Amino acid sequence: MSPQHVIDGFIKEFVEDLHNGSAAVFAGAGMSKGSGYVDWPELLRDIAHELGLDVAKEHDLISLAQFHVNNKRTADGLAKKILREFSDQAEPSEVHDIIARLPIYSFWTTNYDTLIEDALRRAFRVPDIKSQVDQLTLSRPKRDAIVYKMHGDVQMAQHAIIYKEQYEKYYVTHAPFITALSGDLVSKTFLFIGFSFTDPNLDYVLSRLHGGATKRTHYCFMREAQRDAGDDDEIFAYKRRKQELRIEDLKRFGIQTLLVDNYSDINDILKRIEALYRKRTVFFSGSAEEYGTWERRDAMDFVHDVAANCVKANCRVVNGFGWGVGSAVINGALEAIYGDPLKYSEAQLIVRPFPQQGDNLKELWEQYRQRMIGLAGIALFFFGNKLEGGKLVNAGGCRREFEIALEHGLLPIPVAATGFMAEELWQEISADLDKYYGNCKWVIPMVQKLADPKTPCKDMVKTITDIVKQLNR
Repeated sequence: MSPQHVIDGFIKEFVEDLHNGSAAVFAGAGMSKGSGYVDWPELLRDIAHELGLDVAKEHDLISLAQFHVNNKRTADGLAKKILREFSDQAEPSEVHDIIARLPIYSFWTTNYDTLIEDALRRAFRVPDIKSQVDQLTLSRPKRDAIVYKMHGDVQMAQHAIIYKEQYEKYYVTHAPFITALSGDLVSKTFLFIGFSFTDPNLDYVLSRLHGGATKRTHYCFMREAQRDAGDDDEIFAYKRRKQELRIEDLKRFGIQTLLVDNYSDINDILKRIEALYRKRTVFFSGSAEEYGTWERRDAMDFVHDVAANCVKANCRVVNGFGWGVGSAVINGALEAIYGDPLKYSEAQLIVRPFPQQGDNLKELWEQYRQRMIGLAGIALFFFGNKLEGGKLVNAGGCRREFEIALEHGLLPIPVAATGFMAEELWQEISADLDKYYGNCKWVIPMVQKLADPKTPCKDMVKTITDIVKQLNR
């Protein structure tokens, strides 16, 4: 099987794990180095020099750190080095931001920096940091992600795991971390990011993976062997052979290797994962003071049935409770969920009612829209009108949601047959179909069907459902 087919299969499997809440990430030094932090050789370069050694010639850097402790009779110098190198904060990378937006609740890392928790906060999530054994028994209120920093935290550098004696005693001093990691390795699919496989931490991590006849499949990224300047055929063949052996060795631990040509390919793969995951979330946009040529009951039943079918297609429904439309969305989704609670979940309905009082409402509504729409991959537009100064006008909020949907890369589906802003948006889209549907032209005749007021309601419901299902094949 080609590396690309392996990656394609991984993306589909990992997205399913995301939907099931069983995905986890293990971050190595490579993730932080891309954000400006040092890796192990750089961290220990000065320390090696003090010992009269050249870090470039050393492979066992854990022992090198131990030599420094032996020489100084204290680990204080190492702690100060960690504080100095990691105190100046770098910004989270694109990789950090993507994984923080994904519904991943267990993050493990051997890094000392704060980049993962920083990215989680940027994504409006509440991280619970575990860097010391006594923190494992406490739970932070309202947490929605746990960050296990199994080798310590820059903010408590004096407790960092960095030299050989600490690793040798880790099973005793940090036994609860081993227990927690073992549990996650059984119940979750791990994606290892940022491990070069020369990382001195890795052997200690892999030793915790080895155990039991039944192993869950995990994944790691690895850059394909590169031919450096000056490499002849024999040297390059040696590099490739060694990499093949490493890949086979990782299978002992249930780790499937994902080969990439360049490290930037990891960003692209994670973007594909995020896009595919979001396609199973449908944002409902619309408001209605009046329903035009539609009878109110027919309009509500139509929106209700669309929402119910989205849930039955194993999608999530996101709605801001738009006037005259939101209640139908909620009722339809809940009817499907409670109609078969063993198959569908309340988590498939996300409701964000717009606040109606307070200062800076316009700014608050913008934040609401950005966060809601950022969760989705498809945006449906129904009706879209409101009273303004006693006059019925097309809803500007509906247009703003259309603009945000485009900014976030959602597929816009206006149901133009409902009229008002939905019809206005379709007129704009139909004037340049390639601009909006260039990557999925198959959707064009289906959206055109939704623009025809003669299309029966049941056919429109089926057409929308077919679009949602087709996008998730």
